[in-house]
Amino acid sequence: MSGDAAGFRIVGARTIANSGFLRLDRLHVAAPDGTAVRREVVRHPGAVAVVPVVGEDVVLIRQYRAAVDALVLELPAGKLDVPGEPPETTARRELEEEIGYRPGKLEHLGSFYTGPGFTDEHMTLYLASGCTPVAMTPVGIEEQYAEVVRVPTAAVADLVASGEIRDAKTLVGLYAFLLRA
Repeated sequence: MSGDAAGFRIVGARTIANSGFLRLDRLHVAAPDGTAVRREVVRHPGAVAVVPVVGEDVVLIRQYRAAVDALVLELPAGKLDVPGEPPETTARRELEEEIGYRPGKLEHLGSFYTGPGFTDEHMTLYLASGCTPVAMTPVGIEEQYAEVVRVPTAAVADLVASGEIRDAKTLVGLYAFLLRA
């Protein structure tokens, strides 16, 4: 990890569990005053999210999410699970798989940690423009049953304000999109 740790130091770590692309580590941390604490951390390979603009619309996907047992309206996104694949390539692949569009241009909008209180997942956010339709290639059962939802760009602020968006990456992405408009 990089950055200012303000005197905190990880003095030990061990893996508690591995499950697919996730790993659970137990960290032993020394605080600035010498206090020893234990923290469990979910290790994640990282992910991308994309704000795709098609014509005058932003394209979202509504799909089932087992963790919350609900349909969630969100930006197309995916984990960095292909070794050596650059995030831009992952973003392009995810758009084709999830919503059936190939971006003409990807613009980096920023990056952020999704939940640094318990995970190291780092997400890179892109704006996709000049999108052209291609065959969708859904991966996974949730994507096979997902609904592609087009939202007029003029209605994005109202959608965010409505509370219908409950997914953090989608809120961050749509706010970033609105701020650059």
